[in-house]
Amino acid sequence: MFRLSRFMEALRDGGPVPAPRKPAGPVVIWNLIRRCNLNCKHCYSTSADTDFKGELSTAEALDVLGQLKAARVPALILSGGEPLLRADLYTIAARARALGFHLSLSSNGTLLDAGHAARLAACGFDYVGVSLDGLPATHDRFRRSDDAFRQALDGLRTARNAGLRVGVRMTLTEQNARELPALVALAEGEGIDKFYLSHFNYAGRGRSHRADDARHAATRTALDWLFDHVWARARQGRAGDFVTGNNDADGVYLLHWIARCEPDRLADMRARLVNWGGNATGVGVANIDNLGNVHPDTMWWHVTLGNVRERAFGEIWADRSDPLMAGLAASPRPLQGRCAACAQVGICNGNTRVRAAAITGNPWAADPGCYLTDEELASPLGAEVAA
Repeated sequence: MFRLSRFMEALRDGGPVPAPRKPAGPVVIWNLIRRCNLNCKHCYSTSADTDFKGELSTAEALDVLGQLKAARVPALILSGGEPLLRADLYTIAARARALGFHLSLSSNGTLLDAGHAARLAACGFDYVGVSLDGLPATHDRFRRSDDAFRQALDGLRTARNAGLRVGVRMTLTEQNARELPALVALAEGEGIDKFYLSHFNYAGRGRSHRADDARHAATRTALDWLFDHVWARARQGRAGDFVTGNNDADGVYLLHWIARCEPDRLADMRARLVNWGGNATGVGVANIDNLGNVHPDTMWWHVTLGNVRERAFGEIWADRSDPLMAGLAASPRPLQGRCAACAQVGICNGNTRVRAAAITGNPWAADPGCYLTDEELASPLGAEVAA
C-alpha cells in the first residue's frame, strides 16, 4: 500500500528520512467466507451467493489466530466474499482483538446496518473499508445490482455514525477513471476518513475483464489529479488519508511529479520512497483463503503455499523452497524485461508480479500495468543527487 498522504506531508515538512520497512511479520488479508450477496465483475475470489464447502470452522479459525500471533502478524484484514455473512465473525473478531491485532474489515457495505455497526464498534475494529467503484450507475453496473451504491453509502454512513473509522476503496478502470474527482468529493463531503485508490489486478473474475483495466493515459491523468489534490490539501494542513494499491509504480510516478513541482526536494524524497520499498507480496503481505490455504497475497489464489489445517502459518510463510516465494523475497528480485532495466526498481520492487504472470505466464516479466514510459524508467532522477 502506497500512503500518498504521508509522502505529501513529508514533502511539506521535511525532517529525517525514515528507516527502511522491516516488518516482523506480514499483514494478513483473511477471506473468512467466500459467500457474497453480490456478483461483482472484478471479484478476485470469484465469490457468489451460495455456501462453499470446506470452509474453516469456528474452532479452526480461532486456532489460526494463535498461529498468526506466533508468526508476529501485526494486522488482520477480515474479508470475503462478504464477511458480514459469516455467523461467527464477531467471535473471531473478539479473539483477534484480545490477541492484540490491528483489525480491519473489508465489506461491500450493502449489509452494514446499525446492528452490525454497533457490534463492529463493540469488537474494537480499527477500520471498516467499503468499495465504491464510481458514481451510482457505474458502481451498480460493476456490482451487478441496481441498488448497490445506495446501500453501500448507507452502510458507510451507518458505520461512521457508530464511531468507526471508515474508508472508501475505488478500483480504477477505464470505465470509471473520469469519476475519480467526483467520488473523492463525495467521500470528503461525507466526512469519510480514508480514500483508497486500487489499480486493477488480473485475478479471479478480473482475469476475464482485463480489457477494463485503465489504459495508461487514463491512469496517468487520474494520478496527476490525485497528486495535485492531495498536495493542495497537505499545503492547507489537512492531507487526509489517501492511499493507493496494486501498482507500486505510483511511487516512481510521484518522484517524477516531485521533479516537476518541488525539484529541490528530489533527493530526500527519493530516499523516502526507496526506504518505503515498494511491492511487499510474499514478504510483508499474505493471504489466507476461506479453506485455510495460504497464498503470497490475495491476487495469487492460483498459487497455494500450504494449508493452516496441516501446517502452522509461520512455518508455511518462512518456507522459501517455492521458487516464486524465493524470488519475491530476493533483493533484487529476478526481474526481466524493462522492469529489470528500470533505474527506479528500488522504489517499486518490480511492481505487481501477478499481472506479468497473468499475461505472459512468467511472473518475472515486465509488469503490463506499469504506466511509465521507457524514458521515465531509464531516468536516474534523484539517484545521482543522493549519491
